Amino acid sequence: MDLQVVAIKALQLLCCLSLLVVLHEFGHYGFSKLFRVKVEKFYMFFNPKFHLFSTRDKWFTRLFPYFKNNETEYGIGWLPLGGYVKISGMVDESMDTEQMKQPAQPWEFRSQKVWKRFFIMAGGVIMNLITAWVIYSAVLFTWGHEYIPMRNITDGFQFNEYAQSLGFRNGDIPVAADGDSIIELSVSNLRTISNASVITVLRGGEEVQLNMPEEGLNMLEMLEMEPAFMAPVAPIVVDTVMPGSPAEKVGMRSGSRICSIDGIGLETWGDFDEKIYLRRRDVLESPECTNADSLRLRTMAVVFVNPGMEPDSCVMELGSDYMMGVVRGVPGIKPAYKEYTLHSSIPAGLKFGWNVLSGYVNDLKYIPSKKGAQSVGSFVTIGSIFPAQWDWLKFWNMTALISIILAVMNILPIPGLDGGHIVLLGYEAITGHAPSDKAMEWIERIGLFLILALMLLGFGNDFVRFVFPLFGL
Repeated sequence: MDLQVVAIKALQLLCCLSLLVVLHEFGHYGFSKLFRVKVEKFYMFFNPKFHLFSTRDKWFTRLFPYFKNNETEYGIGWLPLGGYVKISGMVDESMDTEQMKQPAQPWEFRSQKVWKRFFIMAGGVIMNLITAWVIYSAVLFTWGHEYIPMRNITDGFQFNEYAQSLGFRNGDIPVAADGDSIIELSVSNLRTISNASVITVLRGGEEVQLNMPEEGLNMLEMLEMEPAFMAPVAPIVVDTVMPGSPAEKVGMRSGSRICSIDGIGLETWGDFDEKIYLRRRDVLESPECTNADSLRLRTMAVVFVNPGMEPDSCVMELGSDYMMGVVRGVPGIKPAYKEYTLHSSIPAGLKFGWNVLSGYVNDLKYIPSKKGAQSVGSFVTIGSIFPAQWDWLKFWNMTALISIILAVMNILPIPGLDGGHIVLLGYEAITGHAPSDKAMEWIERIGLFLILALMLLGFGNDFVRFVFPLFGL
């Protein structure tokens, strides 16, 4: 991948996480201050052994004497894996147990009523959800919402063999799931179909109902299907050419139409999948595939037409991923656009955020499965989904999505996370007794172990995704 692209993606990830970490921790900080609980430290990123900046640094206190005696130390750590607030009278990831051996003080976390401690612990999640709501509302107010109505896809969709075994036919347009209208073409369409019992399709101008299997469909399997479970019938026209890609090097650009590859004529992207992509993939994955076969498939003869120009023939040299580096276009399908006033964008942003939240929570059911575990990623995966060029609309949409992901992950009942603390508070509220400090220490250790294991799983998956392909593995 081009170093400039890597730098742009990394910068977007850093800006996004820095903002969200500060806001998440500010949620804890804000409720602590509201209930007059002492906050000892407020750090963006972790600071084992040393930090990059602290309001307790001598040079800083000389410039700003006020912070020398301020009860809270504000700082920036060197390890960008999150952030934290150190709240007095609480066993947390700092594992500061000496303070817990002293008599409880009125300004400490442990001295507060259960409902106050609940809001202090839930403050980060609440702030993440509010952040997503504000961002989505601001995005709708600033850019509006452009989308492709399902009924505008007049040529319908192409469906693979599995989809056709369920009753779908090429040319069908899914327009409802369990009676609820499917309004627009969206990445969530497969989720909607996988959760539905009855899908209504528009076939030949008439609505036809299709009964889905009682056990439901597996969305992860649907996403991995090749050819795709469903795709709009569309001419093989390029929407976007990735910077530094093989397609850019041969002169393709937005609007380019691919006429043939290796002498095989193509009309739609479905033709490309069937006649080119899948055939080449089958050869590469075959046990009989030799090094010579792999090198041969690194090149392909392409005939394409740029807008307003004559056809051009070239030999395209592919990278180790065997991809051209283009985003598929869906030309000829008229998009719709909806504007929002400041007043209307607020409830619309809330609704949009709720749909994203409910969809993500729904997808958590796949994590215990083998495919779900393989889908877990680290910061590398998160960074890879940012665009290769800076785009404020995409950046803010991604930031809102990641804010929701952080909220959901933090509320999981895992020791060490906010959700784990909230579960313990629930136990205390029901029984009237809090776990002992020793038990809290062990619970915190177990939680840190589980979080570390999850991080290692994510980094391991990313190593397989992004490093192995570089060596053709």
